[in-house]
Amino acid sequence: MKKMTLLLVLLSVVLAFAACQKSAAKLTYPVTKKVDQADDYFGTKVADPYRWLEDDNAEDVKAWVQAENAVTFGYLDKIPFRPKIKARLNEIYNYPRYSSPFRAGENYFFYKNDGLQNQSVCYVQKGLDGTPEVFFDPNALSPDGTIRIGVIGHSTDDKYLAISRGEAGSDWSEIRVMEIATKTELPDRIMWNKFSGAAWKGDGFYYSGYNKPAPGEELKAKNEFQKVFYHKLGDPQEKDVLVWEDKEHPLRYVGAETTEDEKWLILGVSEGTSGSEVYVKDLTKKDAPFVMLVKGFEFDASPLDVVEGRFLVHTNVDAPNFRVVAIDPKNPARENWQTIVPEKPEVLSGAGTAGGYLFCHYLKDANTKIYQHKLDGTPVREIELPALGTAGGFAGKRDEKILFYTFTSFTYPQTIYKFDPATGASEVFRASEVKFDPSAYETKQVFYTSKDGTRVPMFIVHKKGLKLDGQNPTFLYAYGGFNISMQPAFSVANVILLENGGVYALANIRGGNEYGETWHKAGMFDKKQNVFDDFIAAAEYLIREKYTSTPRLAIAGGSNGGLLIGAVMTQRPELFGVAFPAVGVMDMLRYHKFTVGWGWAVEYGSSDNAKDFPYLYAYSPLHNFKDGVCYPATMVTTADHDDRVVPAHSFKFAATLQEKQACAKPVVIRIETRSGHGSSNLSKAIEDLTDQWSFMFTNMGVTPIYK
Repeated sequence: MKKMTLLLVLLSVVLAFAACQKSAAKLTYPVTKKVDQADDYFGTKVADPYRWLEDDNAEDVKAWVQAENAVTFGYLDKIPFRPKIKARLNEIYNYPRYSSPFRAGENYFFYKNDGLQNQSVCYVQKGLDGTPEVFFDPNALSPDGTIRIGVIGHSTDDKYLAISRGEAGSDWSEIRVMEIATKTELPDRIMWNKFSGAAWKGDGFYYSGYNKPAPGEELKAKNEFQKVFYHKLGDPQEKDVLVWEDKEHPLRYVGAETTEDEKWLILGVSEGTSGSEVYVKDLTKKDAPFVMLVKGFEFDASPLDVVEGRFLVHTNVDAPNFRVVAIDPKNPARENWQTIVPEKPEVLSGAGTAGGYLFCHYLKDANTKIYQHKLDGTPVREIELPALGTAGGFAGKRDEKILFYTFTSFTYPQTIYKFDPATGASEVFRASEVKFDPSAYETKQVFYTSKDGTRVPMFIVHKKGLKLDGQNPTFLYAYGGFNISMQPAFSVANVILLENGGVYALANIRGGNEYGETWHKAGMFDKKQNVFDDFIAAAEYLIREKYTSTPRLAIAGGSNGGLLIGAVMTQRPELFGVAFPAVGVMDMLRYHKFTVGWGWAVEYGSSDNAKDFPYLYAYSPLHNFKDGVCYPATMVTTADHDDRVVPAHSFKFAATLQEKQACAKPVVIRIETRSGHGSSNLSKAIEDLTDQWSFMFTNMGVTPIYK
């Protein structure tokens, strides 16, 4: 029976290609069966005819994936300039890329990609003038280069590194330990971790872990009861000591940190992607209890350091734009907090200590401003950055004499700077070698008005001297959620667009952190429509100002941004020419039933609640297609190992869109293998970008310069 199902689906593909050859007017898609499935939400019956696509282990789903990919790649293979775009991407990606160094004792570690390596390689050298040697190379661990390794913590005595090893793009990771002196792995293996660091204490570390999922459910089952354990080097995982669990609240995250002097264990607990509760434990006292430092879960709080017995905490408690406070664990009540860095009109997006100083990262209209303070909050200086853009770094231990930071902007490839915290002097440590002439391009920041009168910023990047005639291929990107800011950054991928006379636009819509918690809350829960209205207004601005026109306007976003694209293309299908919803949250009624989706209810709300269901149903992309509508040319993208936003969202969305599409504009779904919520290696990223730009140019009627 399973073989018969596979044959029938594949037969539909053959028939589809035959039809395409007779008439290029409209793609013929695989026949996607419908089932009689409906759910009752507080008296409203909601059909879910493609529910069967949620079971990615089922043979008929595997057959459907194979059939859809055959249509998609059959379509893409016919684009004549596609190989030239891929060749150009390989050419411009082929340059050395570095991370900032970090120090462990006398050793400095950094990541480097020679150019086209699938994964960056970790190097170590003695001092800043030492000779770099390979510390570990993930590329040697799998034939397809889809194993990733990252450092998640080094021991206080600088003898060991804890590393996180993941495969095929899944969020699941395995923690291992490497001895720095010998560059060898210890036998320690810690399985079934997600979003965990390694907080060292003595000859072991604390980490966050889950129970082993049932066979076959690893990539879709709801992740519950995250716990904190202590692992002693050399012990099997079965001997790890349980430090924290909450049997009454299965749907909470918990992460562990230790202070630099290993005197305190810090636990951050959250019910989702925002809102936190903080506990601390004095490790110098035997059997000391956990003390609640900050009560949850209405606000965010992140401990930074301990100074004279008090915790420095970055928080938006009583400060929507965030501030830094000092909290005494012996008297943690809010009325006893002392403000170290007060709230300002600009959002304090992050803070950290290094070199005996406190560094505060602000956003001014989505551009970074960094200020250095003494640990008591006394201002020292503003760090002079090379231009408007995005900076990050300034991390390290108390005794660091040299710090590093990175700077980038849309036309400023990432550059690493060395910084002297004593004098405030910066100098270039490593400049980018990308073959790109920034002098040929310009960046503007404009402000436009959204539907409700809100002023929203947007960056626009293009060649100097661009003619505003409404004919420029334009790529509009945004995210709009989870308190995440979209800031200027150089992207090699966008060179393809820019050198072909295109326009790249980034809209800083509500839901993010560009203007603090007020901006975030204006795009949450029942106010999520503001996010979509902001994006629609950005598109209307680009058309009104003649940067582009509907046929040459592509829109794109991933994850929560994929939800954004799904929502706006169902609300205003006539406004956009091409759409790229990537790994999107498309079923707003069932997203919380898979893996860590429950953690997004603090942002979206839940269809399990009568007050949330109406607004979720009103914008849920999957549930708002209409008959007789011409939707934009669309390429949905997802991957078989995406266990954050499970592929079922994209499967059901694409099947419904193919069913409803009332014109010849193509609707395809590109389903990557051995990849996850993002591309699992560089080769796959380049292939995905090749297909994105090829699909976009083809459906805009634009022939790129690579013929």
